[in-house]
Amino acid sequence: MEIQTNAKIRVRLESFNHELVVSSCQKIMNTLQNTPLHSAGVVTLPTRKRIYCVLRSPHVNKDSREHFEIRIHKRIVEINYDLNTPIFDLLSEIDLPPGVFYRICLS
Repeated sequence: MEIQTNAKIRVRLESFNHELVVSSCQKIMNTLQNTPLHSAGVVTLPTRKRIYCVLRSPHVNKDSREHFEIRIHKRIVEINYDLNTPIFDLLSEIDLPPGVFYRICLS
């Protein structure tokens, strides 16, 4: 009886631009397409929205304010693979666009 051990890698992607996150996920999935995997999928996480309120004029018109917001879009690419496949080397060689923060977690 042969026991196969499966390993899991999670790649967490974050960016202010949602198009960069989607294209980065697609690039990772295209790179992993030719490797023998058990499963790979993209999970969408909730977008974090931070709103800042700023006075338009610091001396007068205290009721006049501007609102600015920053949205942080997040995705997780979860990969289940066999330990004999060098998935981590493939992921470390992928050139993602600037503005995308990514973390690779092994489990």
